[in-house]
Amino acid sequence: MASSGVVFPVSSGTDRSTSALGRAVVADALREIDPIGARAAEHETNWRADYLVHFRRLVEAGLPDGGAARRSAAAGLASLHDRMRVVYADREVGLRDAFDRAPEPGERLDTVTVTGDGEVERELSLPYRGERLRGDALARQLDAWVAAGVIEPGCAEAVRAVQANPDWLDLSDVRVVALGAGAEMGPTHSLLRWGGDVVAVDLPRPGLWRNLLQTASRYGGRLRVPVSAARQSRDDLAEVAGADLLHDLPVVAEWLLGVEGRLAVGNYVYADGATNLRVCAAVDALTEHLRASRPDTALAFLATPTDVFAAPAEAVAHADAKYRESGGVLRTLRGPLRMVSAGRLLRRNYPPDADPGVCDSLVAQQGPNYALAKRLQRWRAATARAQGATVSFTVAPPTRTRSVVKNRVLAAAYAGAPAFGVEVFDPAVSNTLMAALLVHDLRNPPPVREHVWQEEAAGAAHGGLWRMPYAPRSALGLAALLGFGGARN
Repeated sequence: MASSGVVFPVSSGTDRSTSALGRAVVADALREIDPIGARAAEHETNWRADYLVHFRRLVEAGLPDGGAARRSAAAGLASLHDRMRVVYADREVGLRDAFDRAPEPGERLDTVTVTGDGEVERELSLPYRGERLRGDALARQLDAWVAAGVIEPGCAEAVRAVQANPDWLDLSDVRVVALGAGAEMGPTHSLLRWGGDVVAVDLPRPGLWRNLLQTASRYGGRLRVPVSAARQSRDDLAEVAGADLLHDLPVVAEWLLGVEGRLAVGNYVYADGATNLRVCAAVDALTEHLRASRPDTALAFLATPTDVFAAPAEAVAHADAKYRESGGVLRTLRGPLRMVSAGRLLRRNYPPDADPGVCDSLVAQQGPNYALAKRLQRWRAATARAQGATVSFTVAPPTRTRSVVKNRVLAAAYAGAPAFGVEVFDPAVSNTLMAALLVHDLRNPPPVREHVWQEEAAGAAHGGLWRMPYAPRSALGLAALLGFGGARN
């Protein structure tokens, strides 16, 4: 377990238990709106295996009342910030006190700005199956996705608005802070292509930065690169670029607060295992600190499709129609499979006429730390929007990213997903689509709605998970079998 930087609290003796933290934070988020659920989470004895029901309950408990959902989100955030710790060489402090430590002169970051010499693209286009869709071709593809249930209508409407207002693409008047600038799902490439001004934050990894620097040089935007003030005299910029959010929070905060212009902070970080929750906690603390100093700061989040969401009545009706009208082998096998699995396989996605329905797409193999890291982002989006911030929050589609492909079960499930009406996107398609939605939300900020779930569902690009006939987890095993079979053929 990590012993420096942003770390988990000690739960017993010297043990920094991720399960103890997860139980406590989820329980605190539930305590006011669902006391029974809070007690169940606190007393869960097998958190790593049985966390799924508690994360579903977090969503269900907030459905009747938007105010309750926002209070739950605020309570979850407060609990995490109260519990997480930061370990420096000479002391340990709470996460809330992380920014009280002033950076030493040798720790500070300078900025190198790389301006590309490429032509700025002034029309929205989307790479898709070997083509570059634009104009009418892109409009037809949006219509096809909506008809197939791959994206929600609000997602298509937002992209069409960007198409109709191509001047929106140039975000050079906003400093888009890309936390996790090298992420496959992030908007860095698209924003630079459209002439944007990207403030890049990612780990000091020369290979990663060489790719980012080459991208910046090729396109027409500007990339602001953090470099170590003590090492910037080196000739190779990639060797001195980067910043570590886990270990250098005050340093990164000071650097970002020195960037002129309005900030839009996008959270695209990812790490394996428990480190992902640590870095997401660090990002959330940084976000709160930046907004306290610069209240006009906008926020951007990409939600994983493999979570629990409330789906609108239209999505429920679409899924129900698919369930009733489905034919072929799956229809034939549905009854026997449900019988031999005691009802676990091929359950219908929603009860008929649910409004809203609850789509539970959590994948057990991703684990409770990943679930809490992603829920943390949803909580921040809900509370910040209620406080008047501009927030871009989009449910991203299932995507063949490196983190998915290296997980054998997930990769196989994604390969077999089309049999159930789910479209899995290539990274270039997803990140361009998500960047277009970011542009839309910064130019046309989404309103506060009565319910948090409505804010989350408005522009969702879930890949079809919300509108498939079967509950996603009840079809995951069969999708994986189909995927494994396809890989062998």
